[in-house]
Amino acid sequence: MAHIIVVGNEKGGAGKSTVSMHVATALARMGHKTSALDLDLRQRTFGRYADNRAKFMQKSGLDLPSPRFHDLPEVANDQLRPGENVYDRRLSAAVATLEPDSDFIVIDCPGSHTRLSQVAHSLADTLITPLNDSFIDFDLLAHIDSDGRKILGPSVYSEMVWNARQLRAQAGLRAIDWVVVRNRMGAQQMVNKQKMGDAIEALSKRIGFRIAPGFNERVIFRELFPRGLTLLDLKDIGVKGLNISNIAARQELRDLMKSLNLPGVTVSF
Repeated sequence: MAHIIVVGNEKGGAGKSTVSMHVATALARMGHKTSALDLDLRQRTFGRYADNRAKFMQKSGLDLPSPRFHDLPEVANDQLRPGENVYDRRLSAAVATLEPDSDFIVIDCPGSHTRLSQVAHSLADTLITPLNDSFIDFDLLAHIDSDGRKILGPSVYSEMVWNARQLRAQAGLRAIDWVVVRNRMGAQQMVNKQKMGDAIEALSKRIGFRIAPGFNERVIFRELFPRGLTLLDLKDIGVKGLNISNIAARQELRDLMKSLNLPGVTVSF
């Protein structure tokens, strides 16, 4: 069966689509058959990223290693069983179609609580939660006191992940490997960064997730999206003399892929 990677949280602007595209493309570049789904049916940022990539390759004549992007199939109401949710059927049909010919399926969730996101989390073998390194985003995972030191209790998103874990346990499936990815750490002052680090470390032990390094804020990510490119494509498109910032960003991606510890993956870029 394909290993399902879900990228999600319930807050926009945390870098979910950037992480999704880079993880999916890195896997494809390393020779793994990788499929991709975007569950944000309204904004569809991951899907537009993939569309931009297809258009760039067609225009430039390049054939860059890429994940195979798929839309959710449409399902007519008369195809549903009594009481069945149409979004449940659309997602399960997509996964069932992709699994036989995929090593990995990368699913990007919307930055809000939706039925599709809830179901996707229960399918996750690996759950990646990108998090901007601030207490505003930390509140998505847990409530904390005014000093930023004492955790008062889990927040709504953590509770959703807990429910997904319960569903998987009841179905006899392996536990979700939950990885919280700290993005934009470079923009934080050292005192805040230390407080965030201490809080996330304490919470990880309490509710059971691993912590991985993410991406710092860099102009390059905003430049890559319109062409559908990732950091790993820069040499292929003829960029000469990569600057230090881009080399550092590539190392961040390498560190992230190693931290995910995905089955059968040896990071080789």
